[in-house]
Amino acid sequence: MNITVVGLGKIGLPLAVQYASSGHRVRGADVNANTVATINSGQEPFPGEAHLAEKLAEVVSSGLLTATTDTAQAVSESEAVVVVVPLFVDDHDQPDFGWMDAATADVARGLKAGTLVSYETTLPVGTTRNRFRPMLETGSGLVEGRDFHLIFSPERVLTGRVFADLRKYPKLVGGLSPEGAARGVAFYQQVLQFDERPDLPRGNGVWDLGSAEASELAKLAETTYRDVNIGLANQFATFAAEHGIDVYQVIEASNSQPYSHIHRPGIAVGGHCIPVYPRLYLFNDPAATVVRSARAANAAMPSYAVGLAAGAYGDLAGARVAVLGAAYRGGVKETAFSGVFATVDALRDAGATVLVHDPMYTDEEIAHFGWAPYHLGDAADVAILQADHDEYRSLAAKDLPGVTVIVDGRAILDASAFPGVDVRVIGRAVR
Repeated sequence: MNITVVGLGKIGLPLAVQYASSGHRVRGADVNANTVATINSGQEPFPGEAHLAEKLAEVVSSGLLTATTDTAQAVSESEAVVVVVPLFVDDHDQPDFGWMDAATADVARGLKAGTLVSYETTLPVGTTRNRFRPMLETGSGLVEGRDFHLIFSPERVLTGRVFADLRKYPKLVGGLSPEGAARGVAFYQQVLQFDERPDLPRGNGVWDLGSAEASELAKLAETTYRDVNIGLANQFATFAAEHGIDVYQVIEASNSQPYSHIHRPGIAVGGHCIPVYPRLYLFNDPAATVVRSARAANAAMPSYAVGLAAGAYGDLAGARVAVLGAAYRGGVKETAFSGVFATVDALRDAGATVLVHDPMYTDEEIAHFGWAPYHLGDAADVAILQADHDEYRSLAAKDLPGVTVIVDGRAILDASAFPGVDVRVIGRAVR
């Protein structure tokens, strides 16, 4: 097949490489000329994705993958088009379709009869049918279901392990018509390979969910579930700590029963997915009080962590506070919706002098965010661990000289490595 992948970011580029590695001719389209040039040189434009560098170099050198800024031209030469362009949510929790609308207009200009178009970007329910189908039809002069087919098939992978996740999880497909769904299933069966999963009711592979709306909701549901679960865990954690209970023992005990799957509490829920997709769900279902409450509970956790620090240290005005971790999770160089932002803001509101450390970021990169960089071994008064980088698990008193209070927002530190230091852990009572 000739395939176009629109959007060569941290999901789109690995998808393009996956399709090319399966033997298909892939054109990757992106508005960023520097990204396109880097890819065409066989180099990865961003670090941290397992196996991407070697796979990308191989498919570029073989001629199976080329990148371009001309989306319409690439689409005109393809039988299948996969769109994975970012969808943003504004300060009022409304989806901002700007980039996706622009990409859709480009796809429409190049669309030809017989093409399959698949949206993989997570969308509010009904968007594929009610927003993008009319745009594609108007821009191309073609009729969906007769001249071309449109499906929704959400990406279900985590950055850093995209290729492994593509094999591990079923590929969900929802069409606007039975024929479109069948085309979608056939397409993904040709470009993906799956691990054996005897634990799954249907077995692993491509699953037709019956409609685009069902597929859209499935992605929102699986991610919103995680946000709600973490929100519940965080509420358990704050209650447990107030009553002298170790919430981690409680969660371990509860999860020993097969119907309980309580997640871990923590200082923040970050990333492109978990903090965002519940808001896309609320866009469709504003009366979902459980979802809204969980989102609020999780958003409040950075301030709660700063409150723990103040409760142990006293007035934070003038205190040197080191925030450990700019990334939203350990091992990933990405700050999307990271808890570092709210943590720094809350500390500054308390009058603290804030410094930020992250082993994956240079001092210049830290300063670019408007933060003063902190180096392990420098003096500080308080430390708040925000990201669970592996490098932090072995920290000891020598790494944080002068610190008298630590708030471990991820429950990964060994408190015994900090003699004489008041180590507070979210969800664990003070001993």
